Amino acid sequence: MRSFTVAIASAVVAIIGLSTQDVIPARAQEAVTIELSVKNHKFEPAEIKAPPGKAIMLKVKNLDPTPMEFESKPLRIEKVIPGNGEASINVRAQKAGRYKFFDEYNEKTAQGTLIVE
Repeated sequence: MRSFTVAIASAVVAIIGLSTQDVIPARAQEAVTIELSVKNHKFEPAEIKAPPGKAIMLKVKNLDPTPMEFESKPLRIEKVIPGNGEASINVRAQKAGRYKFFDEYNEKTAQGTLIVE
């Protein structure tokens, strides 16, 4: 009986180990990278798209000499990017929808939308 219990415990540990190895790389591959830039206080492109349920990595290049603040209230993001600098912004997986973002320092001209579909 003891050897049967040890065999079951070993099998469970092996299955858990395999499951963990399978899941961790899959999660790392789920992030979608989207690149955009700010030039003349405008986002290029102003509209970006991502699939639902996937984490997003935004790579934002500020091509203007002045700092900007990437902000999105629905996405709960605020990130200052220095002039002629860049930043990577992690965004949690989102449901389908439209999510506005803007440069807080130049809100009238620098506006964009993340479309998740």
